[in-house]
Amino acid sequence: MAAITRVALIGFGEVGRTLAPNLKAAGAEISAYDILFDDAGSKPSLAIEKMFVREATSAADSVAGAELIISAVTAASDIDAAGSVAPAIPRGAFYLDVNSVSPKMKRACAAIIDGAGGCYVEAAVMTPISPKGIGSPMLFGGPHAARFLELAAPLGFSARVFSGMIGQASAVKMCRSVIIKGTEALLIESMLAARLYGVEKPVLDSLSDLLPVGDWEKLARYFISRSLEHGVRRAEEMREAAKTVSEADVEPLMALATAEREDWAAAYRDALSEKDLGALLDAIRAAMNVTAKAAE
Repeated sequence: MAAITRVALIGFGEVGRTLAPNLKAAGAEISAYDILFDDAGSKPSLAIEKMFVREATSAADSVAGAELIISAVTAASDIDAAGSVAPAIPRGAFYLDVNSVSPKMKRACAAIIDGAGGCYVEAAVMTPISPKGIGSPMLFGGPHAARFLELAAPLGFSARVFSGMIGQASAVKMCRSVIIKGTEALLIESMLAARLYGVEKPVLDSLSDLLPVGDWEKLARYFISRSLEHGVRRAEEMREAAKTVSEADVEPLMALATAEREDWAAAYRDALSEKDLGALLDAIRAAMNVTAKAAE
């Protein structure tokens, strides 16, 4: 197979919209399909109008003639996306699954795609997709990963083959998320309480002594803001992380609690306009008081 030039995006959310310009700059012809294209006012619909990307009428229409299909949907839709593509996937086309799901889910999707004649490649995106886009660090997995990376490198991927087995790359991502998203949840809970007592700075100073990772105030503000902005998606990822932990015969107490906190944080997204950590915490607490009064 020659270099990949025809790409289909299944899902045109944040990841799809980030990758499309990168792929276009690399010379690829792109089609895209998102279930929200039926809603003319949705973010995917409004975004595709501004890009030189063919708007497909269905998943099958999007993958017609594609050499590479990139699945960039919500975690809950991962297997549905694979199923929607399978009947129409061109034989030998690569299917890159960049969704944050459990190893078991990746293996289920691989069975669907490979069973339909495609070549499933597991991908674990190890950092936020912005600002590096397609150049974000990724781990690839599965029997087709090495060949895919060789052919796809001109598109701008910054990845390495992690394993010839499906599931291990995602296990790295999911187990890492237990720590990263867990830290976000812990900082939200700790800082909101500390703000009420007026001790957030001493708490962060004490963390600097124990864990010298730099400016803890800046880090706390960044982590908390990520939860406010992407809480719904991060909660979904943490439920997949909980499945990953459970599949390893460990009760996912922390992962499930983190998912609840991430979901909770999403309701306070409006506080993001505050750049200072203290002001951000005050804005969240003020909104919490409004919510509490409304519930009385």
